[in-house]
Amino acid sequence: MIIHSEDNPKIGVALGSGSARGWAHIGVLQALADMGVRPGIVAGSSIGALVGAAYASKQLDEMEDWVSSLSWKDILGFMDFSLLEGGVLGGEKIINFLGQCLGGIDIESLPVSFAAVATDLNSGREVWLRKGDLLENVHASIALPGLFAPVRLAEQWLVDGGLVDPVPVSLCRAMGAEIVIAVNLNGGIATRHANHSHSSHEKKPAAMIKDMAPWARISSQISTSLNEQKDFVLKKLLGESRDTPGVFDVMSSAINIMQDRITRSRMAGDPPDALLTPRLAEIGLLEFDQAAVTIAEGRASVERMRPQLEHILTEL
Repeated sequence: MIIHSEDNPKIGVALGSGSARGWAHIGVLQALADMGVRPGIVAGSSIGALVGAAYASKQLDEMEDWVSSLSWKDILGFMDFSLLEGGVLGGEKIINFLGQCLGGIDIESLPVSFAAVATDLNSGREVWLRKGDLLENVHASIALPGLFAPVRLAEQWLVDGGLVDPVPVSLCRAMGAEIVIAVNLNGGIATRHANHSHSSHEKKPAAMIKDMAPWARISSQISTSLNEQKDFVLKKLLGESRDTPGVFDVMSSAINIMQDRITRSRMAGDPPDALLTPRLAEIGLLEFDQAAVTIAEGRASVERMRPQLEHILTEL
């Protein structure tokens, strides 16, 4: 059923924070497009700002191709460890890479109205980024405290927008949206148990490897080795051990709890017209290589709400 065939300035989408779970936004936007729903207003917080920027600049398909190809080795390659800049990671490697598609674009020149949310590190105030360089604004919005270094922009030190507004419904309305579709990636995350298993990375039995051709055997062993490295890093940094949580697990769990509470509070005061909640509680902080799972669940969250979406949008 085609509801709207063009970018509609009356429809806004608020894309929430959620780190690696954020690839679900790609599936959400694609599923909405399949329905004929193309929001003309996009507000994003943290990872929602990154995907929202790709959508607003008409590069969502390119982003899907990139994230779908990400391996754990690629993710490690983007990690520029630094403890001297206010975060474990400097963030320059990933920003330089993203500059290939988002660099040199002014927000006000985008074909779709776009804004990102960041947090003023000094005052704690919510900052709406609606002008200037697209990549710089996205960089500020995704600067997760403790993980990425803060960003200096317009005489302010800015960090992740999810600290103050994990799902920017109010910003969407301020930009002129009459109907707001919100995507909350933090539902159920606060109660997520730390020791989920990586079932998709189970080792191949030795007997199977032995029966393989030499090149296939080498390839399999390399793959197994990379998976072991991934599991080791995740256990140390993200606390995948059953006994003791790691540094990143403590940090991410604390942020998840905070964002979940803030989201509930803000939505109680300013509820969206439709709320999409992808079920991704088992996706960890840095599991950006799980794009296939998260994108598919983003699509599924739209299908679950399709009757309500059609009812709301046909009234425009």
